[in-house]
Amino acid sequence: MENVNSSGERKLNCGDENKCFQLLESILDGEALQESKEMLDQKLAKCQPCFEFYHLEQAIRDVLKNKCTKQPVPAELATSIRQKIKELR
Repeated sequence: MENVNSSGERKLNCGDENKCFQLLESILDGEALQESKEMLDQKLAKCQPCFEFYHLEQAIRDVLKNKCTKQPVPAELATSIRQKIKELR
């Protein structure tokens, strides 16, 4: 199966989504080597599902990074949560 269809557009199905998604996540996590990043660039140019997954995952991570800040937890809330956990054990 070709990576790019005859019109030069990205293919609509990925032949190995699990492997590709693991690669994409390792790159987004900052764990990938330069060769993997180059392979990703080639993959994104050819595969629509991988392109969409990468950009969606990147957008989600950006929102979480920008919107989730460390806020102090009220002491009574922390105590209440600890108590509930003890009760459930």
